[in-house]
Amino acid sequence: MSSTASSRERAPVPGGPTTVVETACPLDCPDACSLAVTVQHGKVIEIDGSNRNPVTDGYICAKVRKFGDRVYGADRILHPGVRKGRKGEGRFTRATWEEALELIAHRFRQAKTEAGGESILPYSYGGSNGLLTQDNLDAQLWRRFGTSRLARTVCAAPTGAANQALYGKMPSVTYQDYPHAALIVLWGVNPSASGIHLVPYVREAQKRGAALIVVDPRSTPLARMADLHLAVRPGTDVALALALHRYLFAHGYVDEAFLREHTRGAHALRERAEPWTIASAAETCGLEADAVQRFADLYARSSPALIRCGWGLERNRNGGNAAMAVLALPAVGGKFGVRGGGYSMSNSAAWKIDNTWIGSPEPETRLVNMNHLGRALTEYDDPPVKVLFVYNCNPAATVPDQRRILRGLERDDLFTVVFEQVMTDTALYADVVLPATTFLEGYDFAKAYGPIHLDLGRAVIDTVGEARSNADVFGELSARLGLLGDDEPTGELDLLVRILDALPGAIGDQLRAGTPPVPSFGPAPIQFVDVFPNTPDRKVDLFPAVLESATPAGLYRFQPDPATEQYPLTLISPASERTISSTLGELPRPDVKLLMHPADAIPRGLSDGDLVRVFNDLGEVHCTLHVAAAIRPGTLSLPKGLWRRSTRNGLTGTTLVPDTLTDIGEGACFNDARVQVASLPTT
Repeated sequence: MSSTASSRERAPVPGGPTTVVETACPLDCPDACSLAVTVQHGKVIEIDGSNRNPVTDGYICAKVRKFGDRVYGADRILHPGVRKGRKGEGRFTRATWEEALELIAHRFRQAKTEAGGESILPYSYGGSNGLLTQDNLDAQLWRRFGTSRLARTVCAAPTGAANQALYGKMPSVTYQDYPHAALIVLWGVNPSASGIHLVPYVREAQKRGAALIVVDPRSTPLARMADLHLAVRPGTDVALALALHRYLFAHGYVDEAFLREHTRGAHALRERAEPWTIASAAETCGLEADAVQRFADLYARSSPALIRCGWGLERNRNGGNAAMAVLALPAVGGKFGVRGGGYSMSNSAAWKIDNTWIGSPEPETRLVNMNHLGRALTEYDDPPVKVLFVYNCNPAATVPDQRRILRGLERDDLFTVVFEQVMTDTALYADVVLPATTFLEGYDFAKAYGPIHLDLGRAVIDTVGEARSNADVFGELSARLGLLGDDEPTGELDLLVRILDALPGAIGDQLRAGTPPVPSFGPAPIQFVDVFPNTPDRKVDLFPAVLESATPAGLYRFQPDPATEQYPLTLISPASERTISSTLGELPRPDVKLLMHPADAIPRGLSDGDLVRVFNDLGEVHCTLHVAAAIRPGTLSLPKGLWRRSTRNGLTGTTLVPDTLTDIGEGACFNDARVQVASLPTT
């Protein structure tokens, strides 16, 4: 197999010669940047962009530029360790890999003998992981050992379910075609914080005369440059989208021929949209009726019209129906069939890659929703969770109902393994910690889900300390438990070869040759010209019966706000420019601040810079207050991905989030946190 990335020598610099090695970023962002990493004496000294990915084109975010601080930071886990203090203290005795893996294998066997395989709960998410570091040898191990299964629904479950039901995850409009749009709607997405390479394409479209509409409760950078900013009340996006549907149907803006030929269920959708007049939606959403009317007019009359459906709108009780209603708009409004028209959603399924290399079918063991980790650790008893194996995530910081999760992690009878790069909030509670490699220390596949781009990342440095790759560790554990067959991959390199051989079409051969592959429909497909729905009949299913019966209130229904007189304020937790979920949350950062509108601060006697407590019946967070008209009244914001060290009392926004589930997809309802805010006594 030939090298999959180029390297070049630079002129000598102080400290000795350097080498620039190209690789790809697999972190949880839509863009999958190509990287040029400068290495000196086997150590990263600079991370920059390369031009290998034509969309990212040499520019990368500040987050990844700082990734070397994680690789060599004080929080890096360098050796296996066994707990020697109380859970949560983070004190470990150094162990060998042999000792650590043998202890884990012993506790696995013991748990299975005493309580069954389902008493073992593997817990991961893996948004920042590619095909090589998630759902391969790990999944094979869990399936063959008969552990509990995990429903990974903390993010993208409602939007993914909606996209699948409507369109079979048809490839969507890519960044390159945004300049062709006459109207761009950014709905529940902030590319200035995540997916930054979309921003210049939006700006180019504006230069060409495109109108920009932003639907977001915050005044984001692009919202401030928009022709129309709709600061919608969180959880009400479904009402706004249904009002647009009603307007399209009522005023003759529906493409009837398209609906007859390419859709089913349009009549049922129209019936559900009928109650949502412009006035009723405006009242529900906390918007001016004139603004909603302008939105409807612009969308109805513009072509090409493009909706970028983000993930912010899914994080509430109505999230799945909101995604359904938003994604259905181009079908009803006749926006397909032209370059720059239709919708943008995740393009992760565009390559039609499935994990056929997993050597075992999924068993019918207990399924645990990852948003219910606190319940699983404190309430499940048939069987109780006796072993927890955490990797590729940091649930103590990122999953709802934080205090209940921490109580569960404190259990003396729970054996917890955390396989991690750095000493996260979750790793502090481990009985055994295992050091994991970063993406700069191993191979992985970087699959963009904004642009349609796939590349193979390579190691640019040797492993730091005694860190090992996911594939090597799960292969070794499988071998110790007697779960590997002859000629099956046992680690990273042989698994890499297996996956390259199994990739569809010529993808594997192109990656071997060092060439990023291009799908058959090209890098920028036109919906309903180059690509069509991946549904059984290639039609858009506007009213999927299976979702109608499975959704608590039915399809395209609105569930009321959970606010109470005691807790009237909505807390949201959007992505920030500092972390990728909670990755990089260990790095130093300015004082974390709660964003509040002046209209909410003044009646509470609060001022900018005050120390405050944000609280509800689940817990409270202590932090500094920032008062500004950058968010709608009644809504507060704390950054996503905060670590416990970032607040004054060691608890983060997830301590205030209920573990209720979305209407479709059983996702997390982060934006259904309802709270009160008061000043924090200084004595």
